[in-house]
Amino acid sequence: MRHRISPALLAAALTAAVAGPLLAQGTSLTGAGATFPQPIYQKWVIEYHTLHPDIQINYQGIGSGGGIRQFTSGTVDFGASDGPMNDSQIAAVPNSNVIHIPTVLGAVVPTYNIPGVTATLRFNGEVLAAIYLGQITKWNDSRITSLNPGVSLPDQDIVTVHRSDGSGTNYIFTDYLSKVSPQFASQVGKGTSVNWPNGLGGQGNPGVASTVSRTPGAIGYVELIYAIQNHISYGTMQNAAGRWIEASLASTTAAAGSAHFTPDTDFRVSITNAPGADAYPIASFTWLLLQRRMDMDPAKARTLLEFVWWAVHHGGQQYCESLSYAPLPAPVVRLEEAALKRITNRGRPVLPANYRGN
Repeated sequence: MRHRISPALLAAALTAAVAGPLLAQGTSLTGAGATFPQPIYQKWVIEYHTLHPDIQINYQGIGSGGGIRQFTSGTVDFGASDGPMNDSQIAAVPNSNVIHIPTVLGAVVPTYNIPGVTATLRFNGEVLAAIYLGQITKWNDSRITSLNPGVSLPDQDIVTVHRSDGSGTNYIFTDYLSKVSPQFASQVGKGTSVNWPNGLGGQGNPGVASTVSRTPGAIGYVELIYAIQNHISYGTMQNAAGRWIEASLASTTAAAGSAHFTPDTDFRVSITNAPGADAYPIASFTWLLLQRRMDMDPAKARTLLEFVWWAVHHGGQQYCESLSYAPLPAPVVRLEEAALKRITNRGRPVLPANYRGN
């Protein structure tokens, strides 16, 4: 079942925090990165400021690549990415001082704009890979029509749309396609930025959604809420178990069941093409990037970790469903609690061992 979101809630969730302090005194935090979770991050900013009027948090959705760069250069207090940093990116951070903290789960959906076609189309990984490799160029190609019996598809050129910026949504989509298509893995590969063989580029999830909306024959990929918000058709996917699965909270949560963490984990894990009858195959955690050993003002460090603690618990997770994200599984939250308490500032734990939130 597709979730409907009220215009008022969407407007509130997508409103960016106003730059600059809201009060004469208080604590200000800055973050930047992924657009995949931007709607819920902005919702958290609004709600947390309501609870704590003296705290100003400004989050800019500039793409995961930008978030990693700004975090690495130390120009933000926290970064955000849908594609976990690889070992070389971590090595570029001074003293490899980074920890990934999962915040929510989301689904990437194949969106399309085919005039005259109102049916919900079916896709599998092999067909999507062939489309983005330029091997399938018409909507009535037999490899598409065989998946969609009874749907009349036109003899129309397919226009592929991809992210033009360094993007975690890129990472999730290409990670999935690389798992299901050896040719895609060898020719394009996975990453926040890849060399696409063809197609149009869009800046951020909003840019891809907009380009698909205004381009007849287009196909793209965006986080679920952007398809819903822009009223773009999106397809169901065949999962690793061979079942046709629509992106939903339940199917995204089912994909998370394949994740295996240990108490000392850095939380980098892929859940695309997950096993399980009910798992949606293009799903992922999204992460905040924090310093393991913080060197900021102690009051700011405490404020940042208290905000993150609130976000991964009920305070923040209660907003997941209304914005089409899946909340964190309870076992993951327990591991995150331990990880947050291990973060230090100037050699001392930021959160006390008995911390339970406020």
